[in-house]
Amino acid sequence: MDFHVFSLFRFILVAIFIFHGPCYSDEAGNYRFMEDATSAPAALSHFDYIIIGGGTAGCALAATLSQNATVLVLERGGSPYDNPTATDIGNFANTLLNITDPNSWSQLFISEDGVFNTRARVLGGGTVLNAGFYSRAEDEFVEEAGWERDEVEAAYEWVERKVAFEPAVERWQTAFRKGLLESGVVPYNGFTYEHMYGTKVGGTIFDGEGHRHTAADLLEYANPNTIVVYLHASVHKILFTSTTTKGNSRPKAYGVIFEDASGVFHTAELAVQDAVSEVILSAGAIASPQLLMLSGVGPAAHLAAHGVSPIILNHPMVGQGMGDNPMNPVFVPSPEPVEVSLVQVVGIPKFASYIEGGSGLSLSISLTRTFFDGVLDLLNKLKLPSQSISNLLKSLDLGLNVTTQAGVIVQKVSGPLSRGHLELRNTNPNDNPSVTFNYYQDPEDLNNCVRGLSAIINVIDSKGYSSYKYPGVNGRGLLNLILALPINLRPRHITSTFDLKQYCMDTTMTIYHYHGGCQVGKVVDNDYKVLGIDALRVIDASTFLKSPGTNPQATIMMLGR
Repeated sequence: MDFHVFSLFRFILVAIFIFHGPCYSDEAGNYRFMEDATSAPAALSHFDYIIIGGGTAGCALAATLSQNATVLVLERGGSPYDNPTATDIGNFANTLLNITDPNSWSQLFISEDGVFNTRARVLGGGTVLNAGFYSRAEDEFVEEAGWERDEVEAAYEWVERKVAFEPAVERWQTAFRKGLLESGVVPYNGFTYEHMYGTKVGGTIFDGEGHRHTAADLLEYANPNTIVVYLHASVHKILFTSTTTKGNSRPKAYGVIFEDASGVFHTAELAVQDAVSEVILSAGAIASPQLLMLSGVGPAAHLAAHGVSPIILNHPMVGQGMGDNPMNPVFVPSPEPVEVSLVQVVGIPKFASYIEGGSGLSLSISLTRTFFDGVLDLLNKLKLPSQSISNLLKSLDLGLNVTTQAGVIVQKVSGPLSRGHLELRNTNPNDNPSVTFNYYQDPEDLNNCVRGLSAIINVIDSKGYSSYKYPGVNGRGLLNLILALPINLRPRHITSTFDLKQYCMDTTMTIYHYHGGCQVGKVVDNDYKVLGIDALRVIDASTFLKSPGTNPQATIMMLGR
């Protein structure tokens, strides 16, 4: 089916949902169509679509396609409904830091830049782990992507009916908002999902009780009779045949090989290998380019060096254009009690940096120790320096559970302009590939970080925020608190105490908005079909040229729809 025809079907279906609502629904967490991959037969061959990855885009995509076709979703992780309290707002930090269990929802990776990062390993993807902020893309992003604005609006609304809420803004977030406005991040736009210059209150995927609603909840829209979701199904390879048109031979995807939790391998093939049936990669910005490479699609010399065989297509741009928006935090101890809040208020200045904040995070020191144990294990495996982490572990009192009486204000560079690449380390799809983001390589990214940090300093020193900092403390002095913490593996420079550019480079963290590796115009076309291959698309953040808006999850779910 031509993608534009498919878009027409999508538009019609959206209209049906708006006026009538779905005619079938399984309640989130009680999906009849969800089961562990160990129950799968050795060979499956009756699906119109095979979706690799039940994450932020994959769940929306699967629910949509199931309304007119049969769909198989292969998710490498487990179900967020198995432990629903772990996704509540009070457990945000602890769930994100829980990395040592092979079945945990958060998988640590460390980029070659020396920055700690995580990948989601659970149905619902990053929406299970993130800070919950829900905000749409800027108009320019939609225009540059070539999307139809009416379809985009309808798809956002489809997502929002299930997972988006207006947050209750309490004292610390109110003070943060006042500080932003006093610092010139104006006008105040109130509550809105739209991306608008100034200060606003955005949406959240946490409801009024603090319960998280993830992309997995979008499967309530699915037709339970035409969809199957297998959990703990790790795809190892996409299978290809070849088609010949006018004497030209092209590879064509027809199935996948996946492994269940017991180590048993299964084959899943498309039901009818015609123009309708497709394999769709929605495995995220790390796994989608990695799986293309493991399947023989990527830079031929690199694949050959790792023993990938057969090489299906020499595709040099697979894994290129990797970007991650650098984040730099400022920790602000408070003399006043603060509420537990994640991102609610955001400042969108005219320069390319976004200002966000949260307060009162609850943290188990035992789990913090476990996180850094995991970091230490990975560093030793990769043969990287680990002394600073070892020193930290000796200082942690494992009996403590702490709710921080502080705020954290961060700047995130938009875009970014700096770009890196992804390469294989080995041929195990469960292992992390080698990823380099080249944070702050482009001077304009660095300039925008300095502008963002300067804005944060102004917020902290404002009258509106003054109740939540100790007397005599100023914003510039607070920056130095971060320099003493092992927040990354990057070297520290004495000049960081007075040079904001050096501070940006030394204290680089991620806000988990990485993207690229299968970019539009380079790896996929404008309909997200992989260039040079039939019956294979990529639908996730790996196709993005930059990160949309202040936070990408709304747009990734919208894209799946």
